[in-house]
Amino acid sequence: MSSWLDRRATPLLLGLAAGLIAVAAGWLAGGDAAERAGLAARWTARAGLPLFLVAFLASTLVHRWPSPISRALLRRRRQWGLGFALAHTIHLVALGINVIVYAPGRTWQSLIGGGLAYVIIYLMALTSTDGWQRRLGLWWRRLHLFGIHYIWFIFTASYAGRAFGADPDKRAVGILFGSIMVAALALRLWPGRRVAG
Repeated sequence: MSSWLDRRATPLLLGLAAGLIAVAAGWLAGGDAAERAGLAARWTARAGLPLFLVAFLASTLVHRWPSPISRALLRRRRQWGLGFALAHTIHLVALGINVIVYAPGRTWQSLIGGGLAYVIIYLMALTSTDGWQRRLGLWWRRLHLFGIHYIWFIFTASYAGRAFGADPDKRAVGILFGSIMVAALALRLWPGRRVAG
């Protein structure tokens, strides 16, 4: 398992597969074109979340539970971030189709938070090389540290909105995924001893 996770292509292939499977599942599950587009947009956002969480928690996992698997995840953390960016690009296309064709009328103010998240995702993806890390120096770390926490915030705020909404189905999804996001941050920030391994 660790050797498969340590391949550069694995996170990218998983990101592509997750996004495309989510689109296909949305189109198969929906009753009409509008519902299919809505499900594809919603499910592609969730499809990229596990890849984001791997990138978000890779160093924490090595610190707390060192093992061949956690070390492989940390070595390929940039690729996991790129896999997330690929999956979320598929989400952006699905969301764009849904908003433009089937659910027009959103105000530009409602798109600011998510739009900034995409700017950050692509800035982080474009600078995910040793060359850019050397060129940017301290600013590289600042960009990536701010960016990963901002993306965490957008996911969490989105799920929190569902958790406190009126729709019981969306509320259950919001509570589940919102709890996962809060637990991920707590694990990342909570001081703890290194576990021998």
